[in-house]
Amino acid sequence: MPLSPAQIHGLRLAAGEANVLTAPEDCWAYGYDNSRLHAPPDAVVFATGHDQVCSIVRWCAEQQVPITARGRGTGTTGAAVPIHGGIVLSFERMDRILELRPRDRFVRVEPGITNQALQDALAEHGFFWPPDPTSAAFCTVGGNLAYNSAGPRAVKYGTPRENTLGLTAVTGTGATLRTGVRTTKGVVGLDLTRLLIGSEGGLALITEATLKLTPLPEAVRTLRAWFRDVEAAAAAVASIMAGATIPRALEFMDDAALDLIRRSATDGVPGEAGALLMIEVDGPTACLRAAVDAVAEAARVDGCLGVEVADTEAEAAALWAARKALSPALRLAAPDKINEDVVVPVSRIPELIRGLRALSRKHDTRIVNFGHAGNGNIHVNLLYDGADAQAAERARACLEAVFDLVLGLEGSISGEHGVGLVKRDFVAREIEAQTLDLMVRIKALFDPYGLFNPGKNVAPAAARSGPRSR
Repeated sequence: MPLSPAQIHGLRLAAGEANVLTAPEDCWAYGYDNSRLHAPPDAVVFATGHDQVCSIVRWCAEQQVPITARGRGTGTTGAAVPIHGGIVLSFERMDRILELRPRDRFVRVEPGITNQALQDALAEHGFFWPPDPTSAAFCTVGGNLAYNSAGPRAVKYGTPRENTLGLTAVTGTGATLRTGVRTTKGVVGLDLTRLLIGSEGGLALITEATLKLTPLPEAVRTLRAWFRDVEAAAAAVASIMAGATIPRALEFMDDAALDLIRRSATDGVPGEAGALLMIEVDGPTACLRAAVDAVAEAARVDGCLGVEVADTEAEAAALWAARKALSPALRLAAPDKINEDVVVPVSRIPELIRGLRALSRKHDTRIVNFGHAGNGNIHVNLLYDGADAQAAERARACLEAVFDLVLGLEGSISGEHGVGLVKRDFVAREIEAQTLDLMVRIKALFDPYGLFNPGKNVAPAAARSGPRSR
């Protein structure tokens, strides 16, 4: 039911007159995220501080109004889409750095600060926060925490769970919850910080985060290695990851991706290449040459066609040109795509790619693969024409088979994009019923009225229905 005039008045009292939008044309844009799914909220409320968020949640609890938390809407799984109406609580105005203590290697921030704005501020003090999603210029730290979104650097530095010391959050009753520590060690109590990270706004609303800082490396070197086929590239990944030098990025592209790049008229892609690895190594300048040489040697497995090393920023940019050409090439390759972010053990990447090729043929659906090979996180892109009903149905059937393939290889259906709506109906294929039931009961403890992002991520069995793909 839409909010009544009396409810709108009460909401304005709880949130502040200037922080509430109710006009349909204002609310419309807050009904979507990057999944292309859409459901308009009854109202948009802008969070401005912890106490105000507590007040908003208490009002919503009294009125039984659903709350969907939102950063900048860059997520791809529909987690920020308010499918049950209610309010979208936008954290875009809570974007301050509250405390920065380089000596103690932590920073305390509000959730609406963008990843890039945080990195820029930290760089002035010689530090960075390791999570680096592709959308860093636009996505918020709160969104990174909600999805446990990482990026290429996770192979060396870990995800938000490994780089967050503590949180301040608001539970479903409007109570304040503080978790974690301000030190790099601490074992008192249960680790609720890691529980909240990745919960997609379904357990509590994060209003502050204390993040662990890492010193900026003195130097970074970029390498590009070409391979005869995917099997050779996967062997190189295993060889590199077994070495003493862990690269800070280890990115993979398969033959289908290279074919798209060739068609985009990008120079420098060898005709015989069937796979590509982009590698970054960082560390002290005095030690970097030896580290680069060790990684390059590890990459020279049977089937390696060559390894290039950049010694300047201009050379590094030239090596990255092929990878940067892929995204625009994908947009031109087909009207629609399903972009999934599955993950398998590194040793099983060749089986994954072979299985994906077989599924592509079986379902007559083009598949292009690239991603973070160092931790087995591969982005599987199913390309199709959504205007063709049969092609769309084949793509959906192919997607289900992709998830079955991944789970059969001891993998997971999502490495960093989250679950939201798009993958919700597939969660039970990965997690057994008893564990899912426990997760539902844990949610009820944090969110007793079931108002935080209802119907998303891990939903009760009776509610597990809805869109399965974009």
